[in-house]
Amino acid sequence: MSSLPIRSAPAALRAPTIIVFDSGLGGLSVFRELARTRPDARFVYAADDAGFPYGPRGEADLMARVSAVMDALIGRLAPDAVVIACNTASTLVLPALRARYAIPFVGTVPAIKPACEGSLTKQVSVLATPGTVKRDYTQALIRDFAGDCRVTLVGSTGLARLAEEAMAGAEVADEAFAAEIAPAFIREARARTDTVVLACTHYPLVLDRLQKVAPWPVRWVDPAPAIARRLSSLLGPVAFAASPSPLRLFSTGAPLDAALVERIAGRRARAGELVPLVPAPV
Repeated sequence: MSSLPIRSAPAALRAPTIIVFDSGLGGLSVFRELARTRPDARFVYAADDAGFPYGPRGEADLMARVSAVMDALIGRLAPDAVVIACNTASTLVLPALRARYAIPFVGTVPAIKPACEGSLTKQVSVLATPGTVKRDYTQALIRDFAGDCRVTLVGSTGLARLAEEAMAGAEVADEAFAAEIAPAFIREARARTDTVVLACTHYPLVLDRLQKVAPWPVRWVDPAPAIARRLSSLLGPVAFAASPSPLRLFSTGAPLDAALVERIAGRRARAGELVPLVPAPV
């Protein structure tokens, strides 16, 4: 695909516009860290809720869908950077997006390196969606960074959905969460899992529930702080500190509930707007 120039690097003393994108509400776990790191930024949160969940989607379908949403968002908002706050999408579409647009894209990928470096028992589990688990990118991370750790990949089919339901105020039983995370807890001889990588941005939103039902205490690794540091390094120093601007909300299905987003994100939000998508050519 040809490169589509959008905007030059942000100028000094100008608030950068940053899109934070996910299939649902999960990317808000990343937004919270980004907002702390970049108080000078104008943030847009965009959810492809009409396409949720991404985990079961085939690669060609997911590539086309994310590209269509990005075309619509970038054409309308002309951002300075985009954070793909979704492991499933990041492990597949980042190279194509970076080739297509002349702006920085920061992805979210399983934090296997820091997880394995900090594991004492050398038993690490990656709790992810089925799409993230099967990606070659994830296998390459294990090959390159796991060292002498045994890494167990757990492709949860329902945990992202449970997190969305819980965040929306639905009653989700402890047993439902426990069943989804149980395969991540491995005991072999005298060693057992001591680190679990949260490789879906929905999961940190319900971390308190996961901790409650876990068979034993573990270290939970959330990539959000590292994502925030990477974005800040690309944007340059914070030029000024201003009062946080309201979070703009976009979605592809139903307008996002501003009150719900405010409760999760800790930031005032505008009423949600819809993003019309242009169908991909057949």
